[in-house]
Amino acid sequence: MSAFITNVVLAGVGGDLFSLPKLIRRLTFFQATGNLGPSILEQLLLAGDFTVTVLVRKESPRTFPPGVKTVTVNYDSIDSLTSALSGQDAVVSTLPISAPEKQLLLIEAAAKAGVKRFLPTEFGSHTRNAKVRQLPIFQTKFDAQDLLEKKAKEGTLTYTLVVNGAFFDWGLKINWLVNAKDKHAILYDGGDRKISFSLLSDVGKAVVGVFRHAEETKNKMVFIQSTVQSFKDVYEIAKKLTPGEKWTDEVVMVDDLLTSAWAEINKENPDPEKFAVKFITSAIAGEGYGSLFEKNDNELLGIKELSREEVEEVVKKYL
Repeated sequence: MSAFITNVVLAGVGGDLFSLPKLIRRLTFFQATGNLGPSILEQLLLAGDFTVTVLVRKESPRTFPPGVKTVTVNYDSIDSLTSALSGQDAVVSTLPISAPEKQLLLIEAAAKAGVKRFLPTEFGSHTRNAKVRQLPIFQTKFDAQDLLEKKAKEGTLTYTLVVNGAFFDWGLKINWLVNAKDKHAILYDGGDRKISFSLLSDVGKAVVGVFRHAEETKNKMVFIQSTVQSFKDVYEIAKKLTPGEKWTDEVVMVDDLLTSAWAEINKENPDPEKFAVKFITSAIAGEGYGSLFEKNDNELLGIKELSREEVEEVVKKYL
């Protein structure tokens, strides 16, 4: 199944319907903005299998490619959302984790409207890992998972959780993996820990793959990776590609990041800028957070891992 199923009669428990993935053609794409949304939207359009609708706020000035339908909604109104989702097969949400109530309302509306598959704002760390579950920055994701599991048990909605690790190209673009501007690298816990990374475009391809393999991905968490690297690996590639440039580096311990993040979040008026990135980085770079996937669903979802040369080309683009 996938985004919007066309010409399909729902009979009883929606789950039975998802044995017909080729019938899913209409998809509502919620908040196709930010760093990830456009990549998912692009891959859905390139696939050619879907009619894509984007939900937008009344005041949104954003424009979208030809062929993309937009529907203006009030994200705080379940009636508005339910109306917008009526007749749709699937919803992909890229709402920020700072808007928990909006995603929960979107899930309720999707179930009420008869949507068949919901992909919530996951697209990152392994949120079923025990250590990740202890980090408050991901509470929005935990709450969405709980509600989706409830809806799945009721037979009113199915879900897929897409876990792609850290964003490789975006991490380079914002100078997080290595700081190309200052020629500086931070090596967390020494930088040797291997991590699963994904390109933004591959996350979009994975969403397409989920919809093309609706039955296999129903009510499951799926994993993808474009490459496995350590912070030190990326640092060494960056130095190799910039001969003659002088780089500096520093070791930062993940435990120190966590201590600082917890101290801030426990204040009476915590500043998200002082704890959010530290918690997220800890889940990616820390030991025991499941950031190196034991297995993945690349083959099922149509993801091809990058060669060494391709990895270097990606790094080179942002130096």
